[in-house]
Amino acid sequence: MFLNADDFSTVVSGTPLISIDLVIENTNGEVLLGMRTNRPAKGFWFVPGGRILKDETLDQAFDRLTQAELNVQYSRNDATFLGVYQHFYSDSAIDENTSTHYVVLAYRIRSDLDIAALPISQHNHYCWFEQNALLRDPKVHTHTKWYIEPTDAEFESSSGQ
Repeated sequence: MFLNADDFSTVVSGTPLISIDLVIENTNGEVLLGMRTNRPAKGFWFVPGGRILKDETLDQAFDRLTQAELNVQYSRNDATFLGVYQHFYSDSAIDENTSTHYVVLAYRIRSDLDIAALPISQHNHYCWFEQNALLRDPKVHTHTKWYIEPTDAEFESSSGQ
């Protein structure tokens, strides 16, 4: 179920959102990142993913999100569960003054996806990142770095872009 703009604004303003993030790792150990075109995390390299919808099972959400974000449908059985993370942003899809809180279920999928075949609705450019380079790059969002080198930070409140 998709919400109209007013209802979505109320939800984002008053509750956490639940989402799935997809850490795609190729056979060379590189991680797929896209340059975000929308808030939050606009202008940062970030993993693909998205919100779980009302009345959608985790399996249905995973199938839908992998198809929408990767142009290939994977099931949760194809993935390794990495854990539950909390993401706090000072902005949101609504505007730059409304904060966003996500509870994220992160999964790793091993695949050599064709970057040229990926959709550009949420990310306008994609790149395979070597993991050490990803951790050093200031344009890779902190929340994405947590998936590669987890710390206690993902379980603490933080603010950022």
